[in-house]
Amino acid sequence: QLQLVESGGGLVQPGGSLRLSCAVSGITFHNHAIGWFRQAPGKEREGVSCITRRGGSTTYADSVKGRFTISRDNAKNTVYLQMNSLKAEDTGIYYCAARWDPLGAITIATMKAAGYWGQGTQVTVSS
Repeated sequence: QLQLVESGGGLVQPGGSLRLSCAVSGITFHNHAIGWFRQAPGKEREGVSCITRRGGSTTYADSVKGRFTISRDNAKNTVYLQMNSLKAEDTGIYYCAARWDPLGAITIATMKAAGYWGQGTQVTVSS
């Protein structure tokens, strides 16, 4: 049974850090790119970051470059999103998604067509 389970969200003060995890089961993990998306209240879902199937390439939204780092552990079927220097505008529900990545070339833009999604984890940045 396919599952993507996000964890690690919570309430943090501006300038703080969180690390999100996306645990994946039910697919051949190392053949899939994994992406992180977020959705703030009243806004459309936006791509945050993406990592190709073997971790050879990563992409980030301009708004998080230099602050967020995506990584994956193919032995644990898990992808991480380290979020530093958090801002109030980072608040939202964070979702991970998986897409088959035969060429190792999936980016945030092409990740939007992902076939598999998790249920999301809430991140709130507030003082």
